[in-house]
Amino acid sequence: MTVLVNDTGFVADDWTHGFVAEFETKAANDVTSLDLASDANPTHLANLLAGVEMIRIDFPNSHDGRGFTIARQLRLMGFTGRLRAKGQVLADQYAMARRSGFDEVEIPDDLAARQPQDQWLARANWQAHDYQSRLRAQAQN
Repeated sequence: MTVLVNDTGFVADDWTHGFVAEFETKAANDVTSLDLASDANPTHLANLLAGVEMIRIDFPNSHDGRGFTIARQLRLMGFTGRLRAKGQVLADQYAMARRSGFDEVEIPDDLAARQPQDQWLARANWQAHDYQSRLRAQAQN
């Protein structure tokens, strides 16, 4: 099982449409949701994004940050649907996930047990803890 995390804490998953693996998209024109590996190249999806409502990007371990880059690239390409990080994302990485474009994080039950909801909520105010904005403000003074 898994636990879904957003800015309000642990929430029920309301996505009921399943996911299609990226390599299966070549045969399907009506894809509404995609599963992407951490090494996916989002530029290959440019023609498909218009009909996609949800993209879930895999984080095979907490040291693999490629998913953050993929999320940012998708947002820069104009993707406005839901972006979900899936896998080994730590509570400490939640603010980075949100800033890179993710709307939510799906974590395994064992990770949720080790990092309960209060640890995620401590990072839910991700916009207030943006060190780059603080640095820019300091540079202007």
